[in-house]
Amino acid sequence: MNTEIVDNIRKAVDIVDIISRYVSLVPKGKNYWGVCPFHDDHSPSMSVSKEKQIYTCFSCGASGNVFNFIEDFENVSFREALKILGDIAGIPVDGIKIKNNNNINKNLYDIYDISIKFYTNNLNTNYGIKAREYLKNRGIDDQLIKTFQIGLSLPKRDMLTRLLVKKGFSNKDMVDSGLIIKSDYGYSDIYHNRIIFPLCDVSGNIVGYSGRIYNGEDESKYINTKETAIFKKGELLYNYHRAKEECRKTNTVIITEGFMDVIRCHSVGILNVVATMGTAFTKKHIMLIRKLAKNVILMFDGDSAGAKATESCSNLLMEYNITPKIVRLEENLDPDEYVLKYGKEQLIQKLENPINIMDFKLMNLKNNRDLNNSTDKANYVKDVFTELKKIDDDILREVSLNKLSEDVGLNIEFLKEKLDYKKNNQTTYQTIKPIIKQEKNKSKYDKAQMYLIYYMLKSDKVIKMYDEKVTYMPNEKYRRLATYISCFYKDKGYIYIADLMTYLSQFEGTKEIIGEILNLNLKDDYTISEINDYIYTIKEYSLRDEIKRLKKEQEKEIESFKKAEIGMKILELKKMEQEERYYDK
Repeated sequence: MNTEIVDNIRKAVDIVDIISRYVSLVPKGKNYWGVCPFHDDHSPSMSVSKEKQIYTCFSCGASGNVFNFIEDFENVSFREALKILGDIAGIPVDGIKIKNNNNINKNLYDIYDISIKFYTNNLNTNYGIKAREYLKNRGIDDQLIKTFQIGLSLPKRDMLTRLLVKKGFSNKDMVDSGLIIKSDYGYSDIYHNRIIFPLCDVSGNIVGYSGRIYNGEDESKYINTKETAIFKKGELLYNYHRAKEECRKTNTVIITEGFMDVIRCHSVGILNVVATMGTAFTKKHIMLIRKLAKNVILMFDGDSAGAKATESCSNLLMEYNITPKIVRLEENLDPDEYVLKYGKEQLIQKLENPINIMDFKLMNLKNNRDLNNSTDKANYVKDVFTELKKIDDDILREVSLNKLSEDVGLNIEFLKEKLDYKKNNQTTYQTIKPIIKQEKNKSKYDKAQMYLIYYMLKSDKVIKMYDEKVTYMPNEKYRRLATYISCFYKDKGYIYIADLMTYLSQFEGTKEIIGEILNLNLKDDYTISEINDYIYTIKEYSLRDEIKRLKKEQEKEIESFKKAEIGMKILELKKMEQEERYYDK
């Protein structure tokens, strides 16, 4: 890896500017604070340091430099993160070689790589004529087929199985992929005689399929790949990897229910669309949505089930301070059907004029209620109040109260008083304190190692003291990290955490350890006496460990002379321990 280019890119971009593209940051004290995108954070617990060029979440422990943030946020490799930041900095990265880590699920990804080639090729043969006609009749042309890698499984039930066996895959890997099933008759394909729609992870790797009938067969309309080590429906959104650039460009993400809705929207130039793939909306989905855009539009199916899903999804989004807007489609149509019936322009008009969440909720809450009936009217007001308390937008709340006043014929001042605005005051950035992770069940020896490393990250003087005085650290993970820090300093001649983190990325597991250290949130200044105390405690562990070992050996020894000899060694070590204490003071 060309470290000079990597360092130049890191220095050419400012971490606050980069993270601000993805997360809203507010200055507070020396640092900037924002809601952490790496866990289900409801309040700003992530600190970004302009001075140190690092970020640290004091709740989940996520930490790193600008490369680490892009890797984790975009779900990309270091090489891809380097390219993204190189483009921003105007520094070309072509030709830089970076070692790839082995993927523990490599065989499963390889199986999907082979299977998609197999399925897409099938569609382009004579066997695929009817399937292509079906797609054409549904308004899916050759370009859409290519873009979404649509394929075809053939009627024979073991064609993919035989291909994978020929390629050397084990029966276990084939079954684990979710594409092959074992029965009393042997191994056979899950998909046969179906149009195949690939399902991808956030990085664009194919991890599953949805197979659709097209010949009017009397079978389930769709068969989806079962959950596997690489395919978790509750953690993925269809078309995420294609849509993310357009979502960030428009600062809007449109969420639909099905992949055909996404494909249809794409066909008419609406590119910032993802789908839940027929599964309930989850917190994992929200974590992905929060990475895409601030503005969310829910455009689910127009039937009652779609209205129910819209309600459920919007409630979950609002728990995470995301207030969606809503598009409802007439005649129980889904977006795919709506475009085919009414055309592109009418759908775009709806997307440009979505209804706000409270209008949607007011409409739903009025359903099957007679507002001329006192009981229905009172219950309606109470239910609207419940929903209004979830809203932190003062303007939207005011507008909704005016509509409620018109609906029920009650004075708006009376409604405001009853709503009790005090209960709706939301905690602001200024009043939120970060959640600091506390050290739990840490021995004094572990703490001494962690504290010493913390100050090694801040001062070359402490690194020199470590090099001169510490010969051994008891805990292997801290020992490795301290060694890497020392090596970095000897190589570079300086210590700077942002650059150190790039250096540490080549060593597995170090990112989590350094995050643990940074989360200590100790004071910035230190005294030589404090550092010597940490060093003494570390040395004390080694001496006491050896004393403990010798005592056990002495107990087992039978000969008096040898017992006495071991006893002398123990006394020498105890004396050494006292001398170390005196010397370090």
